[in-house]
Amino acid sequence: MNKWKKYLLRTLLVLVVLCAFLVVLAFGLSAYVVGSARDRVLTPEESAPPEVDCILVLGCGVYSDGTPTPMLADRLARGVELYEAGWADKLLMSGDNRSQYYNELATMCQVAQDKGVPREDIVLDYAGLSTYDSLYRARDIFGVKKLVIVTQEYHLYRALYLAQALGLEAWGVAADGQNYRGQTMRDLREIVARDKDFFWAILQPEPTYLGDPEPLTGNS
Repeated sequence: MNKWKKYLLRTLLVLVVLCAFLVVLAFGLSAYVVGSARDRVLTPEESAPPEVDCILVLGCGVYSDGTPTPMLADRLARGVELYEAGWADKLLMSGDNRSQYYNELATMCQVAQDKGVPREDIVLDYAGLSTYDSLYRARDIFGVKKLVIVTQEYHLYRALYLAQALGLEAWGVAADGQNYRGQTMRDLREIVARDKDFFWAILQPEPTYLGDPEPLTGNS
C-alpha cells in the first residue's frame, strides 16, 4: 500500500469518527433539552400553576384561505380549554405576520373569539417569528414572568428549555389532538432545532424585532 492510499484511509477514518461524534453530540444535546424540561409538562387534568400571567399559544401556520393548520387548530383549542378552566385570564398569541399576505395572528384571534374568549383577554404578538423570539418578547415586551406554554409535545420541551434559560417560570401543556402528516420529518428537524436553541439559550441574542414594552392587555 503506497503512502497516498494510507493517507486517504487515515483521512476517511478521521471523517467517519468526526461524523459519528457530531451525530452523538446532536442527539445528546437534544436528549438533554428534553430531559431538562420533562418535569414541567402538565396535563389539562392537573391543577393549574398559581398566579400565571398568561397562556402562551405559539403559532404554526395558516392556509391561504386563512384557516388554521391542524396543528394550530389543536393549539388554539387547548389554549382556550385552559383559559376556560381558569389557568390564566389572558391568552398571549404569538406568531408570524411578517408581510401583509401572511397573518397567523388574525386567524388565531378570530378562532379564539369564535370559541367564546373575549377580545380584551386576547393579546397578540405579531413578531413571534420563532420560538425563541416569542419567549424573549413575552418577557421583554409584555412583561411576562410566569406562563403556561401550549404547543405540540415534540416542540414543548424546547420551548420550556428556552423559557427557563430566559428566566421565565414556565410550564407546558401539549396540544396533540391527532396524527399529523409529516411528523417523522418534523421530529428529525426538531433535533436540529433543539441543538441550535441550546446555544441560543447560552448566547441570548436579541430577537428579530424587539420594540417598546407594552402592557399585557387585549389592545396589544
